[in-house]
Amino acid sequence: MVQFLKQMQRLLNHKNSNSNLIHGMRAVEISQHGSSDVLKAVTRPNLVEPAFGSGEVLIRVRAAGVNRPDVLQRQGFYPAPPGASDLPGLEVAGEIVGGDLTHSDNFFSLGVGHRVCALVAGGGYAEYCIAPLAQCLPVPRGLSDVEAASLPETFFTVWSNVFDRARLGLDGRGKEVLLVQGGSSGIGVTAIQIATAMGHDVIVTVGNDDKLKACLELGAVLAINYKTHDFVEEVNAYTNGKGANVIIDMVAGAYLGREINCLADDGRIVVIAHQGGKISEVDANQIMRRRLTITGSTLRPRSVEFKGAIARALRAYVWPLLESKKIRPVIHEVFPLEAAVQAHQLMESSQHIGK
Repeated sequence: MVQFLKQMQRLLNHKNSNSNLIHGMRAVEISQHGSSDVLKAVTRPNLVEPAFGSGEVLIRVRAAGVNRPDVLQRQGFYPAPPGASDLPGLEVAGEIVGGDLTHSDNFFSLGVGHRVCALVAGGGYAEYCIAPLAQCLPVPRGLSDVEAASLPETFFTVWSNVFDRARLGLDGRGKEVLLVQGGSSGIGVTAIQIATAMGHDVIVTVGNDDKLKACLELGAVLAINYKTHDFVEEVNAYTNGKGANVIIDMVAGAYLGREINCLADDGRIVVIAHQGGKISEVDANQIMRRRLTITGSTLRPRSVEFKGAIARALRAYVWPLLESKKIRPVIHEVFPLEAAVQAHQLMESSQHIGK
C-alpha cells in the first residue's frame, strides 16, 4: 500500500489539478498470494492535492477487464513490474479526469472528460487508475464502458503477436490460415474476429460443443473439440496437408511439438502462455528443413513507447472495424467490484466464452 500511495502522489502532480480529487477510493487488493479468496475489497486512503507526472493521466474507472494474468499475479507467479500499482487489473475504461495532456504521446487529442479505454501495468481493480497517455484509446463509437474495458489487454496482445510478430498476411503472403489454441478465450474471440475481418481463415481449438458453436458464429472456418478430436489431424485435413501458417499457442508444454506437425512451411508459432507447462520438446530437424519460426512474447513489461505503437495501429486498423460493427466485444459476464472473487473463480473454471 505504501508503494501505491507514493506512486499516486508522485504521478498526480500538475499545477492546474484540483485538490482533494480523490476522497478515498474503492479497490480490490491481493491480501496475500493464494486462491481467489485472498482478493479483498478495500477503501484506499484519501489523496490530497494530487499532481501529475509527464505523459500520464488519471482515469475515473467505470469498468475493468479480468484476465488470466490477474489470476497468475494473485497466485504469486506474475509479479507487477517495478513502479506499477500493487492492485491487479490490466485494462480499464472510463473518463480522463486530469493529467499531462500536452505530452507528445497525445496522438488522439484526448482531454479531460473524454471517454477512453487503456492498457495499464496494474491498478485496474479500483475506482481510479493511472495510465500512460500513449496507452489510452478513445472508446469506439457506440460501445459502452463495459464493452470498451474488454478491449485493451486482448486487442493489444493479438495485434502485437498475430500481426506484428507473426506477420499474418504481411510481407506479400496474402491470405493465410491462423490456428488459435483456446478459441473461446478472450484472446481467442479477438483473434478470430480481427483475422477473419482481414480476410484470413481461422481455425480454433475448444473444450466443448457450446464453445465450438460460438467460435463458428464469430467467423472461425473450423472449430476442433480437442477432447474428442486430434487437432493435428484436423488442421492438416482442412488445409490439404499444408498446415496452418501461424499458430497462437497459449498451452505450450507437449502441444508445441505437436503443433510443428500441422505448421506450414515457413510457418510461425507464437507462444503467449504456457498453461500446459514451460518445458517443450520439438523436432529441430523440421525447424531447419522447413524454415519454421518459434517465438513468443509477454506484453506487460514492454515499454510505453512499444505499447503506444500498438495503440496507434489499433486505432488505424481495428477501431474502424469496431465502429462499423464488423467485429464486436464478446462479454460472458459482468461482476460488481466487490465480487472479484467470483470473477476469478469463473476465469479459473474456463467455462466462459469471451471476456
